[in-house]
Amino acid sequence: MELGEKRLGLIGGGAMAEALITGLTRAELILARQITVSDLNEQRRNYLAEKFAVGVTTANNAVVADADIIILALKPFVMGDVLEQAGAYFTPEHTVISIAAGITTTYIEKFLTGQVPVVRVMPNTPALLGAGAAAVCCGQWATDLHRELALTIFGAVGRAVSVPEKLMDAVTGLSGSGPAYMYIIAEALADAGVRMGLPRDVALTLASQTMLGSARMILETGCHPGVLKDMVTTPGGTTIEGLYALEEGGIRAALYRAVEVACRRSGRQSGNNK
Repeated sequence: MELGEKRLGLIGGGAMAEALITGLTRAELILARQITVSDLNEQRRNYLAEKFAVGVTTANNAVVADADIIILALKPFVMGDVLEQAGAYFTPEHTVISIAAGITTTYIEKFLTGQVPVVRVMPNTPALLGAGAAAVCCGQWATDLHRELALTIFGAVGRAVSVPEKLMDAVTGLSGSGPAYMYIIAEALADAGVRMGLPRDVALTLASQTMLGSARMILETGCHPGVLKDMVTTPGGTTIEGLYALEEGGIRAALYRAVEVACRRSGRQSGNNK
């Protein structure tokens, strides 16, 4: 989907807002002159204006008035205060996209007047490198057009998929928290390499590149991970020995459990913002 001459407003100018501006302008989906960002931090405003030549302001209301698409790039704990102040300025002609973890579309809609389309997105931090994973869901007034708009925006900083809102807590437990799981796996692999005699920088490079390459194999070949695993597992060889040790150590159950408890925690947080 082309953004054309649509104007984009970001309320909040933090790291994720910067990632989105970078991805959208790099993909030439939108021009810098079509973007306005509000942030209370003067240093942050000056940085964004200088780096991207976007418009900046302290006034959330000005962003809403100027934009067709508004991204609420806010921490969850400030969402209510911001919407209390700016909610009356939103109209059904806007597309409102929230990336605040645990904040439901219903919660946001309570602050808005009329049938304002709201889309909720759960991104993750690799979006900062254009390698993010995001899930998109729609509020009661959002249509397929609004969903496709959000998928286009977040597709500019990685891969984006559509899910029902009831599954957003599962998304949070898997891909939202998932980078931390990958980091601890990478750290453990590197430590194991050091234990076997590798220099730490070499071990970390090998572990990290192996994770990157393996992920690309799944995404770019379309093969099931089990098929790819079997391709590198020689009968009686080294890999099957390593796999046996992982299974013996309960790696699958540990990852299942990590996603489950993070999902349930997200659900409890979402319950306060419905």
